[in-house]
Amino acid sequence: MRTTGHHQGAKVALFLGDQLVSILRDDFPHIHYPNLWDLPGGGREGEETTFETVARELEEELGLIMPKTAVLWESGFPSSTDPERWNAFFVARMPAACVHDIVFGDEGQRWKMFDMKAFVSLPNRVPSYGGRLAKWIDETGGLTR
Repeated sequence: MRTTGHHQGAKVALFLGDQLVSILRDDFPHIHYPNLWDLPGGGREGEETTFETVARELEEELGLIMPKTAVLWESGFPSSTDPERWNAFFVARMPAACVHDIVFGDEGQRWKMFDMKAFVSLPNRVPSYGGRLAKWIDETGGLTR
């Protein structure tokens, strides 16, 4: 993973069991990717590590506490908004029962669970996630259990 310079933000493809949790972004013209299905995460605050960023954002957006042991994979990717910066991308897995612990925050329109194939096939999702998830599968084999 790229580790030079500060990361701009972090996202997580969080599986609860075998289902991926996604958030439909707000439909405001002033934000990046309005009205598209997104993954939990967001911008770095202060001197946060990549994991601290994604864990905080996940708790703010969905009320879920993600332990470090849930992380299956992490990689860095160039920022789509600032060529001098990079973003962390995690894949993590927590028990399916955690879906009952979701408390939706105040960003986004709603949340929904998808199987990965359905999520990747969505015509209205943040475009970069298909390639990032494909890289994870190529490097690890994906969810194997």
